[in-house]
Amino acid sequence: MDAKRNVHFFDYHVLLFFLLAFVGWLWEVALFLVTDHALINRGVYRGPYLPIYGAGGLLLCLLLRRLRKQPALVFLLSMSICSVLEYFTSSFLEMLWGIRWWDYSSHFLNLHGRICLAGAVIFGLGGALLVCVFLPLYDKWYFRMPKTWRTGLMLGLLAVFVLDATYAAVRPNMGAGISQPGYILNNG
Repeated sequence: MDAKRNVHFFDYHVLLFFLLAFVGWLWEVALFLVTDHALINRGVYRGPYLPIYGAGGLLLCLLLRRLRKQPALVFLLSMSICSVLEYFTSSFLEMLWGIRWWDYSSHFLNLHGRICLAGAVIFGLGGALLVCVFLPLYDKWYFRMPKTWRTGLMLGLLAVFVLDATYAAVRPNMGAGISQPGYILNNG
C-alpha cells in the first residue's frame, strides 16, 4: 500500500478485525465438524466470530506488515505472538468465568493445556498467509468499497458486536463442544 493511502482509518481496522474474527470462526467450526462430526458455534459470543482471531490477526497486521517480504520471519513471529495471546486469553477467560474454552493437555509440547506446539505452528502459517498474501488483497478490496458502505458496514457490525458482548458478559456461550466441562470451577 502506498503512502497516499493511509491505513490508519478506523473503519479499515474494524472491518479487518471482523473479517478475521469470522474467518477464525469458520476455521473452528470446520475443525470441529471434521473432528467431532458436529456443527458447533465455538467461542464466548453467539455471533459468527471469534474475537481472539480478530484481535490476533489485527495485531499481526499492525506489527508485521512491514515484514511481509520476509515470510519465514513473519511465520516465527506469528507463532510467538499468537501463542502469547492465546495463553493469556485462556487464562483471562478462565479467571473471569471459571471455564476453559480450549484444552491442549493431550497435545505434544503444551503449556498448562493453554497452548501447544501444533497450535503455534498453525498460527504461524496462518499469520504468514495473512500478512504476506491476504493483507495486500484486503487492501485492494477495502479501497474499492465506497466509503459510505464501509462506514455503514462497520457501524452495523459494531452494534451487533456490542449487543452480543453485553449478552455474553452475563450469559457466555458454553456447553457441549464449546467449553471444557471438566474445567468448570465450583463457584459455590
